[in-house]
Amino acid sequence: MNNQSIQSLLQQFAPFKDLSDHEMMPIVNIAKSRQYQAGTHVFMQGDPLANVYFIQEGMIKIYRTDLQGKEQILNVLVSGQMFPHQGFFRKGNYPAHAQAVEKSQLIYIPIHSFEEFLMKNPQVCIKIFRILGDLIVDLQNRLEEKILQNSYEQVVSLLIRLAKNHGQEMENDIFIIKNQFTNRDLANMIGTSRETVNRTLNQLKKKELLRVNKEGHFILNIGQLKEERY
Repeated sequence: MNNQSIQSLLQQFAPFKDLSDHEMMPIVNIAKSRQYQAGTHVFMQGDPLANVYFIQEGMIKIYRTDLQGKEQILNVLVSGQMFPHQGFFRKGNYPAHAQAVEKSQLIYIPIHSFEEFLMKNPQVCIKIFRILGDLIVDLQNRLEEKILQNSYEQVVSLLIRLAKNHGQEMENDIFIIKNQFTNRDLANMIGTSRETVNRTLNQLKKKELLRVNKEGHFILNIGQLKEERY
């Protein structure tokens, strides 16, 4: 992939959208592109921090494992998003695993070079801070859900979040989630059991708040689901 192609792709990401060719040149010259097959790890928890990644195509799962090997999914990222978010201006290791859920094309930049670029381009820093701010708010909301909601409400909140982040709106408040998340995936996202997720999904189907089409995609009404949390 040549520099012009990489620049065009990078400028689709919020931090770079308004930069000139001259401003983009330092980062384009060191950026590289790589394809990851489904199931391949981009990096492992504990590996030294090396690169910042931008998802051109595909889906990346960010997760941790405990001493017993149990998986906790922290985030699922798609085209147009970047990761990791904890690595800027600090030394250390990747705090979690990153794995391609499906075949994915990533652009990556050495993190120390990206930090130097940020220091020379404060307008990009501001955009990065906004992205990090949105993530902090999302994490706060998830923590509140864990503390204040029962398991049924947590599954409902998760479905609403997935619909907003990964779904497509078919009509007013009706969303379809085409990504093939298993019930085990859903359980690992909120730290509950697969049985709890199974039970909750069956309850939602009986209430006609959720249906699954022949392709296995979830179809749900966001407005109605929000009422289930109160």
